[in-house]
Amino acid sequence: MKNQTKATLSHTLLYCVFVMISIIALFPIFYIILASFRSDAEIFKYALPFSVKTIVPVDWTFDNYRIIFTEFKFGTPLLNTFIVVGILVPINILVASIAGYAFAFYQFKGKNALFSIFIVSFMVPTDSIALPLYSFVNQLGLVDSYWGLILPSVSSGLAMFLFTQFFRGIPKNFLEAARIDGANLRQTFTKIVIPLSTPVVITAALMIFVTEWNNYLWPLLVTRSPDVRTIQVALAYFKDENETFWSYIYAAASISAIVPVLLFLPLQKYFVQGVTSSGLKG
Repeated sequence: MKNQTKATLSHTLLYCVFVMISIIALFPIFYIILASFRSDAEIFKYALPFSVKTIVPVDWTFDNYRIIFTEFKFGTPLLNTFIVVGILVPINILVASIAGYAFAFYQFKGKNALFSIFIVSFMVPTDSIALPLYSFVNQLGLVDSYWGLILPSVSSGLAMFLFTQFFRGIPKNFLEAARIDGANLRQTFTKIVIPLSTPVVITAALMIFVTEWNNYLWPLLVTRSPDVRTIQVALAYFKDENETFWSYIYAAASISAIVPVLLFLPLQKYFVQGVTSSGLKG
């Protein structure tokens, strides 16, 4: 009985700790979302001393969302970001899956060295190559264009690594059986390998989507006009010379944050499967 009581108390304490950690982690998100429904005056009025009114709006308003779309034209950077990630995700998946297929199932000269280069590539911080990359894109005349945002990110070393590791876990007997049945390289890839790879496809797609959706430095460097800005860059323009419009920033940040969350929640099962399989096999 004593052991059972100790186990119950231990589990209860553990759950309480997890709940506290979750509250601390989620508090900034809830605060930003709730603050997006109040005015700047109310935000500063109830900031101190800390109370329920500091978090929960007293006078709820939807004007912040209306104003960011009507006066600040927030729909344009939102659409631009969807266009960029909508192009980059399928291209990255195609390139990474083909590269992973080659690394997993074929032997060729320089394979290990080339694979090592790909591994190192996603460990290099973007900040360290931003300026030479900008100079190259500028020479191509792609600054302040969609292609300037897209082309430097058409290949992801991390996605290639995930596909390679996942494909190595697929029995080669499947491919040999397909070849015996007369399937060519393209048919083996599209009808055997890819259908078995749903978890890693979704995992890589989510990673690429979130990375590009939250990308700030490169879009800041390569875009100049409001017509091409992405959502993260647009967040920095909710101010003028004398004032920062915090309520508008909170509204725009809420939209920026909730889109990846809504995408991730229904796909998290596949995401976990993809990460687990890619990380443990091979």
